[in-house]
Amino acid sequence: MSGVAIGSVNMAVAQEDDTIKVGILHSLSGTMAISESTLKDEMLMLIEEQNEKGGLLGKKLEPVVMDPASDWSRYAEQARDMLTGDDQVDVIFGNWTSASRKAVLPVVEEENGLLFYPVQYEGEESSENIFYTGAAPNQQAIPAVDYLRSQGVERWALLGTDYVYPRTTNKILEAYLKEHGVADEDIMVNYTPFGFSNWQSIVSDVADFGSQGKKTAVVSTINGDANVPFYTELSNQGISASDIPVVAFSVGEQELSGIDTGPLVGHMAAWNYFMSVDSDANYDFIDNWVEFTDDETAVTNDPMEAHYIGFNMWLEAVREAGTADVDAVKDSIIGVTVPNLSGGSSAMMPNHHITKPVMIGEIQDDGQFSVVWETSGNVAGDAWSDYLPESQNLISDWRAPLRCGKLNVESMTCEDGAGDE
Repeated sequence: MSGVAIGSVNMAVAQEDDTIKVGILHSLSGTMAISESTLKDEMLMLIEEQNEKGGLLGKKLEPVVMDPASDWSRYAEQARDMLTGDDQVDVIFGNWTSASRKAVLPVVEEENGLLFYPVQYEGEESSENIFYTGAAPNQQAIPAVDYLRSQGVERWALLGTDYVYPRTTNKILEAYLKEHGVADEDIMVNYTPFGFSNWQSIVSDVADFGSQGKKTAVVSTINGDANVPFYTELSNQGISASDIPVVAFSVGEQELSGIDTGPLVGHMAAWNYFMSVDSDANYDFIDNWVEFTDDETAVTNDPMEAHYIGFNMWLEAVREAGTADVDAVKDSIIGVTVPNLSGGSSAMMPNHHITKPVMIGEIQDDGQFSVVWETSGNVAGDAWSDYLPESQNLISDWRAPLRCGKLNVESMTCEDGAGDE
């Protein structure tokens, strides 16, 4: 609390004690704003709703919002400011890309903060200070590829933005596909920078790749606003879902709201939630979101559900612990189960991942998704992939007395390091 006179310190402390501060670390500008700004607004809504219910432990929740502007180093700087500066937040909800999460990870570990991370990611990481409420690869990427294989797909174009999430996810998918008999020549991999817009030659290459007499699909880990020109170029070149279907891991209702989806009907996304899910909990959430935004056309998406789940898990853990103290919350949150938006529930596991259903949705001409496939129940998130030799013997368990994020079950030794860079 800069500028507070010495004589006012006790009053300042008393005022701080009247609130529990919640950090919101999402880009409101730059290439990731198309995806992240919505999550900031959602967190403000959830905090407002909780305060209307009386707050938490008799205190009001106070949001602390920062804009890292799609700059990974700024995420780290602002996370440190949140944890050590004047605000001293009790928890952070934030980040989208794995690059930004990797930048924040050492900060929350050094300062013993809590980060709830709401977006699908590549796995191969486990931190005592991060709760991964988005999908691990076994909760999105692997089921999506299995679905495409069941539809007869034999050739695979893995297109991604050039950073850790697409590269590691595709490394896992390549290993998985080869384990299931797919030849090297039937896998195409391409990476492009954030904000990439000149898709003509790459889409042409994909068209050529898919013209070899084998059913071909694109698996897309393209992130942010590069998705808009990518899908536009597919349409420009006349590539429909019946020709070469695309299944995306980073495109949801929010991203589709910026483009004409008519030519994209039939292309797919793999998530753990869609706005079109038929459940009372979902309808209530959508109604609240529309009212909060004062926008009848406002859409919801999967990372929003992940924040909804993570926020409610944190609330419950604080209640169980009787305090917002980080160490107490870390212990009390394992095993916490809360409702999700698809009519079921999600549980926090010892590896700091959650249980989630997996869904494949097809794009409709109204920008929504029609669910065409869904797991019969929840899938437990796996921090370490079974398909990479270096991690297939690793598990994570943050319960006392083990408290290990990288346990080798063959040697029963706890290896150092939260995850690969």
